[in-house]
This record gives sequence, structure tokens and C-alpha cells, in this order.
Amino acid sequence: MNPNLVPQIPQEFTYRIYASCLTQLNLDRHNRISTTDTRLLRRIVRDARERGYTAQQTIKQWESVRRGEKLHIFPYQDYANDMFNSALVYELAALKASAEPLLRQVPFGTAEFIEAKRLLALLEWFLPIPENLIPDNSILREFVGNSILKNFKLWENDINRNHI
Repeated sequence: MNPNLVPQIPQEFTYRIYASCLTQLNLDRHNRISTTDTRLLRRIVRDARERGYTAQQTIKQWESVRRGEKLHIFPYQDYANDMFNSALVYELAALKASAEPLLRQVPFGTAEFIEAKRLLALLEWFLPIPENLIPDNSILREFVGNSILKNFKLWENDINRNHI
């Protein structure tokens, strides 16, 4: 969304979509699920699967990720032509089975242990749902795996036809 990334393309020829996970789920009348917590759980699961990171490593990097988005993403969200909320009502139940074992491996006594315990307590509010109930084209598949969209490519003919 940062117009400085594509200065050679005039603004009127760009279309920017801001995708964000804006969790809108309350546990009760006084406690809601934080968007940041949902995003961190997504990242823990994906980092373990895609990058081989432990939950401890992902939690340790989280503040750096947050600093980067405050500098390089949030200031430019107003440039978006459209906004897409990628949060799903069932996603914490879907992430639970993958996230819990990862969080339980964070060693006691480390700085990341307290955060892991807090996230485990949050997940206690949810019953796990089987991964096979997640549609194969769901955005949640980016995090839990097996998305049919992972290797999606437009054919050159499709691209040319759309520009004619």
C-alpha cells in the first residue's frame, strides 16, 4: 500500500487491498479476543509448519514484527481502495490443535513462557475442530496448511486476455 514501493506506477492505475485479521469475538460481556492474539497464534502455527520455528522463536520475534508493521504497514492503510477482514469466527477452534502442542514446548523460565501460558489459557475457551472441516480454499489454510491456493498461478493467456 505504500506508494513509495511502486513510484513508477501512477496512483490512479493502482488498486490496493488492505487485508487484516480484525477479530470480532467476545468471550463474555467484559473480555474480547484481541486481534493481536489471533494474529500471533496464526503466525506461531504457520512459522512452525513453513519455517521450522518453535513457538518460543516466533514469540521472541513478535515485538519486532509489531514494530515493523507500525512503521511500514499501518501508516499506509488509508491508501487502500478496499479492506478485507480475514478473521474467521471459528479460527481459534481450528488453530487450537496445532497451537497448543507448540505453546507447551516453550521452556519454563524463559521470557516467552509467560506469553505462551497466556495464549494457552485463551485457547482453553475453545473446543478444537478437526482440520478436515476447514475448507481447502479458506484463508485459514495459509496457516494450518493444505490450501489449494498455495501454488495458484494465472496462465499467461488469462493475463493477456484480461489486458486486451
